[in-house]
Amino acid sequence: MIRLYHINKSYGKHNALTDVNLHVKKGDFVYVTGPSGAGKTTLLKMLYGAQSPTSGKLLVGGVDASKLAAKQLPFLRRNMGVVFQDFKLIPTRTVADNVGLALEVLGMPREDIMRRARAVLNTVGLRGREDAFPLDLSGGEQQRVAVARAIVNDPAILLADEPTGNLDGAMAVEVMEILLAVNLRGTTVMVATHDTGLMNRFPNRKLRFESGRLVSD
Repeated sequence: MIRLYHINKSYGKHNALTDVNLHVKKGDFVYVTGPSGAGKTTLLKMLYGAQSPTSGKLLVGGVDASKLAAKQLPFLRRNMGVVFQDFKLIPTRTVADNVGLALEVLGMPREDIMRRARAVLNTVGLRGREDAFPLDLSGGEQQRVAVARAIVNDPAILLADEPTGNLDGAMAVEVMEILLAVNLRGTTVMVATHDTGLMNRFPNRKLRFESGRLVSD
């Protein structure tokens, strides 16, 4: 599903990732962990095409993402969901509209978009909040909207960058349980986190990075 061969990423003289090799199989649930600045976010950004490696080969779903042109990125992201730490919700659009964005760009009819959006909001525990606006929600609710948006198109791959970083303990557990449920349906999930408590509570494979290097798997 995801393969990295000798991936390097540099910003000037700073090496964000150095000679990273790894294989994530279809249906895996993987934590990407390590201290701040270890390269976790850089890795995820490369997987969804926001950044390109300086050198090496990066295969995502059989596609060489390291060589994609900008106009080809929508094809890569069509089967991928991304959950951002800062939510990235559009404050002037309703919760249902935010969730439906991934389907809107695919040209799905409005009626079908709203039906799918309502169904997935029910899945993440936000039934009845479809017409609310993001700023009317708590931080935990906003994060669940972000998760709903990422999974509404049944992605093959779900990437989550510190999805519980801004949440209290109970809300963090709820979000993790949603991600694990998505994984049980067959989606490959990669979660960047430094929360050792959650990783111990929900044990899975851990990729640990330090100073841009994969030091344990």
